[in-house]
Amino acid sequence: MSRANYKRLGDYIQAVKNKNTDLKAKELLGINIDKFFMPSVANVVGTDMSRYKTVSKNQFACNRMHVGRDYRIPVALSRTDEVFMVSPAYDVFEITDTEILNPEYLMMWFSRKEFDRNAWFYTDADVRGGLNWKAFCDMQLPIPSIEKQNAIIKEYNTVVNRIKLNEQLNQKLEETAQAIYKHWFVDFNFPDENGKPYKLSGGRMVWNEVLGKDIPEGWEVDSFTKVLSFGGGGTPSTTINEYWTGDIPFYTPGDLGKQYYCLSTVKTISELGLSKCSSKLYPKNTIFLTARGATVGGVVLSSKPMAMNQTCYAIWGDKNNKYFAHQLTIMTIKRLKKDAVGATFEALVTKDFNEYFVINPPNNLKSIFDIKVSSIYEMLLIESNQIQKLHSIINLILSKMSKL
Repeated sequence: MSRANYKRLGDYIQAVKNKNTDLKAKELLGINIDKFFMPSVANVVGTDMSRYKTVSKNQFACNRMHVGRDYRIPVALSRTDEVFMVSPAYDVFEITDTEILNPEYLMMWFSRKEFDRNAWFYTDADVRGGLNWKAFCDMQLPIPSIEKQNAIIKEYNTVVNRIKLNEQLNQKLEETAQAIYKHWFVDFNFPDENGKPYKLSGGRMVWNEVLGKDIPEGWEVDSFTKVLSFGGGGTPSTTINEYWTGDIPFYTPGDLGKQYYCLSTVKTISELGLSKCSSKLYPKNTIFLTARGATVGGVVLSSKPMAMNQTCYAIWGDKNNKYFAHQLTIMTIKRLKKDAVGATFEALVTKDFNEYFVINPPNNLKSIFDIKVSSIYEMLLIESNQIQKLHSIINLILSKMSKL
């Protein structure tokens, strides 16, 4: 489809300004960076909720305030029958004729990276980088026949649903690995010499003063940094192009995803760049832990050798307990976050881990655990790669929309 066939968005949508005057809408939602509605984190104690706007099924909400700053426009489509609230600062709008423009098709267009770049281009000179309503309405998109729209929606949803199934499988695999770890190293029901659960079968327990609880006889308690090894990262000069023209994945907290494994990174560096920074090339299955910033406490495994920047820690066990090391790190971060309730969890420093004591089971048991869960981690990596490929297909489908 040529640009001559593009249509002005404002000719197909209209603003909706319904407010929660009857207070029937109870749930307050915001919009996340992935363009989905999510529970709002705003403190609304004592707030007059009748001023908030309501959103009904097949209506959109968007926040035009910070497009220039964030380089994207948060916009989402309601697919639920339940009416909910959004901030009075949000715009709520709907399609005037869904026989001409399908809401799902429009939401697909909003999901394109090119749409966000175009929205950024339209931002005004406001210091906040806002996008005014007229500029939003002046944006254009191709609107093919409703039949073509429905066909591309069907193709898109087929891939999206496959991604959801793979993500659900990964979630089950992660839960299984965590359950085995908890059963063995928290509940102490690892298999004894007869293959029976240790504690439930009367295995001998002894009191440990440091942890303030009984632990299996013969087990040790050490600081986290004695049980696992720590490494740091660094960033080569960003002004020297030769440092950034290689194929070495360079992990930063921006690469943190929802999966156990990081498959690829936005940035890469060269061998020369690696030699000019304080990071080293960490092997596959190294744990990267975000030490500060918005994603502090984020834990991920490297799927291949990677370097990393200085806002992260690299953590690893020996080659026979890499999965034990991963689960121990996840458990430790959960407890550190829990202990920080009432305080701000803004950064992690080495001292936090030097002074944090954990159970250190016998090495042979840690190795047996790794063997037990190795197939789970291998399947997680396979499924994660499949999800990445499916997302590439999604991007192809979305890019194809400009040619419809």
